[in-house]
Amino acid sequence: MNGATSLGIAGKTARGPWVIQMPFFALRRFALTFLFLAVCSMASEAQSAFAATTLVHKKAPEFVRTDLDHKRLDLNAYRGKVVLLNFWATWCAPCQVEMPVFVAWQRRYGSRGLQIVGISMDDDPALVREASDKLKLNYPVAMGDVKLGDLYGGVLGLPMTFLIDRHGKIQAKCQGETDLGKMEIRLQSLLSSR
Repeated sequence: MNGATSLGIAGKTARGPWVIQMPFFALRRFALTFLFLAVCSMASEAQSAFAATTLVHKKAPEFVRTDLDHKRLDLNAYRGKVVLLNFWATWCAPCQVEMPVFVAWQRRYGSRGLQIVGISMDDDPALVREASDKLKLNYPVAMGDVKLGDLYGGVLGLPMTFLIDRHGKIQAKCQGETDLGKMEIRLQSLLSSR
């Protein structure tokens, strides 16, 4: 190859041996590009994870949405209550396991000051309404988007749940399949404190 250093990848087929020659500089450029993209991806994920982690013990980001019943859903309106803010989607299997438990918790602890709020990260409100009706959700559900997800550190994995105390501060973040028994103990503790 005109005196340039090259690396070869060799193999064998039914027709005989084959070799792909790649100049060293091209291989190096490919490797550096791959490494750059991998680092950027990891940095983005780490930044979102860091942002979500740094939200704990800070005021929950405020938002106003319209829920599935066309009512105004304002997070600030729940000040004085303990809020379980749950990001979910209809295609998320762990979400489907959690939501009936959340329905039971809303029924059991609502009179003690619990308010569950669901944020669907789906694109189709009709699917969300169908899931809400099927699961008999007894708490407000609104449609989410990237902008709302970014307020909460980037919602990269579902489900993602935030426990917000009566003063509007995030006290816990649970991501992915979660031990619901431990979450309930934490919830009871927040409900007991003023």
